[in-house]
Amino acid sequence: MAPAHIRSAQPAQPVLVCQDVEKLYGTRSNVTRALDGVSFDVAAGEYIAIMGPSGSGKTTLLNCISTIDRPTSGHILVDGQDITALRPGQLSRFRRERLGFVFQDSNLLDTLTARENIALALTINHAPAKEVVARVTGVAERLGVADVLDKFPHEMSGGQKQRVAAARAIVTDPSLVLADEPTGALDSKNSRRLLESLEALNADGATIIMVTHDSFAASYARRALFLKDGRVWNEIVRGDKTRKAFFDEIMDVVSFLGGEGADVR
Repeated sequence: MAPAHIRSAQPAQPVLVCQDVEKLYGTRSNVTRALDGVSFDVAAGEYIAIMGPSGSGKTTLLNCISTIDRPTSGHILVDGQDITALRPGQLSRFRRERLGFVFQDSNLLDTLTARENIALALTINHAPAKEVVARVTGVAERLGVADVLDKFPHEMSGGQKQRVAAARAIVTDPSLVLADEPTGALDSKNSRRLLESLEALNADGATIIMVTHDSFAASYARRALFLKDGRVWNEIVRGDKTRKAFFDEIMDVVSFLGGEGADVR
């Protein structure tokens, strides 16, 4: 069993620190402990996959990190700022300026083009028009969606919509990119393409935390954390291993926990 507090294998200053995070639901006589003293660090530039069986707490953890939910106790620090102490107005600004989101459903606005969807966060932050154009074009080219910038979501494939969502997530250069089952609605070809895009973003310096049940998706990360019964149960660091070797290690843990994976070829 892993130690109670898992620290990043990298020496860089942590972007994210979770300290004894607990989340309780229910009444005093019938308490569900969704998170039970979760502690770990994420260094700048890391790519972390969070895995675990249904009910392990992985989605609750992501919701607490993203400030969608608030932990019952413990602390979550992003760039040294304790986000559990932020007021509602501060939370809105924090989400807008410091976090990028990629969901299972791309959550693009149907009435806006890809260009407008990507630019939305910059526009809300009152970025100069020339800067908006340059940044949107640049991130679209990096993710291979420059050719759909003037299309609406209904005119794009599922994979294109997810890559546009990834572009929207990183265009503001956030401290953290949070991905919640980003390949869950994609076929294998588009899943691979999205994962390769996230891998490239990480290589460019983006810090990514991805919740996934899929061992294939997790094998693209640099470290995998496994939750069980609301606790950090194990971790695997990729290091110099090939992605196939890392996948095999992930599958060993997932099989022990009773989960499923996909084949890596």
